[in-house]
Amino acid sequence: MAENTVKKIATRESYGNALKELAEEFPNLVVLDADLAAATKTGVFKKAYPDRHIDCGIAECNMMGIAAGLSLTGKIPFVSSFAMFAAGRAYEQVRNSIGYPHLNVKIGATHAGITVGEDGATHQCNEDIALMRTIPGMVVMCPADDVEAKAAVRAALEYDGPVYIRFGRAAVPVINDRPDYKFEIGKGSIVREGKDVTIVATGICVDSALGAAEKLAADGIQAEVVSICTIKPLDEDIIINSAKKTGKVITVEEHSVIGGLGSAVCDCLCAKLPTPVKKIGMQDVFGESGSAAALVAKYGLDAEGVYKSVKEFV
Repeated sequence: MAENTVKKIATRESYGNALKELAEEFPNLVVLDADLAAATKTGVFKKAYPDRHIDCGIAECNMMGIAAGLSLTGKIPFVSSFAMFAAGRAYEQVRNSIGYPHLNVKIGATHAGITVGEDGATHQCNEDIALMRTIPGMVVMCPADDVEAKAAVRAALEYDGPVYIRFGRAAVPVINDRPDYKFEIGKGSIVREGKDVTIVATGICVDSALGAAEKLAADGIQAEVVSICTIKPLDEDIIINSAKKTGKVITVEEHSVIGGLGSAVCDCLCAKLPTPVKKIGMQDVFGESGSAAALVAKYGLDAEGVYKSVKEFV
C-alpha cells in the first residue's frame, strides 16, 4: 500500500470513540477527566452521555480517589488525563487507592511518549510503563493503532481489576485492519515472520518495526516482528519461541529503555532463555521540544533508525 493511502488515526481518538461506542453495552461505564476532555478525546463520550461524565478539574490525584469510590458502588470508571499526570502526578493514589485494594478502575492515559512533540520534556512521559508495571496486579497495555486501541478498551471493560492503557497524541497508521485480527489481554502477535532476528515492539513502534523489516529484507535479513500490546502480563511464550528461532532480539518502544517493554522482555529471556538483546528507546534521557516526526527520527524510533540499529546488532 502506498504511504499516502495508509489510514492514520491517533490512538487517543480511538479511545474517545471506543468509550462512546461501548457506553450502551456497558451501562455502568462512567468517564472521569481532569479538565482535558478535548485533548484526551473523552469529550466525544461527554457529548453523548453528559450525565456519565465527570470533569474533576485540574486535580488528578483527587480524580483517582473519586474513581476508586465509584468502583466500589459498582460503576466501571475510566479515568483520563495525560500520561504525565495519570501515571506521574497521581502515582501514589493509583498505587494506594486503586492498586492496593485491586479495584476495578481503568486508567486511559493519553499524550504519552515523545510524540507529544512541541509540549516538550515536562509533558513527554517516557516513564509511565515502568511506573505502572511495578504496581502489583496492574494490567499495562500500549496499543499500536486504532483497531488495537478500541479492542484494548473493550478488553479492559470486560476485565475485573485495575488496567492502565497508554494512548498517543499523533496520528499513526492503521496496521491491524484485517479480518483475522483477534485481541486478548496478555497475548502478543507475530505481524511478520522471519528467521534471522526478532524485533519486539509496542505502540507506535510496531509500525516502525515493520518498516525496518522491509528495509532489512532488501539486505537479505529476515526479521520477525512481534507486536506486544499487553506489556503486563507479558506473552512470554511468543517471545521465547521467536528468540529460539532467531537467536537475537531487539526491543523497540517510545519509552525509557529502563523499566519498559525492553526490561520486561529481558526479565523473561534472562530467566528462561538467555539471549542477546538490544533495547531501542529513550536512552536515559529526557525528551525535548520539536515536531513528533523530528523527535521520533532523532531518537532512532522511526523505521530508518530501527533498521540501522538492527543492522549494527546483527
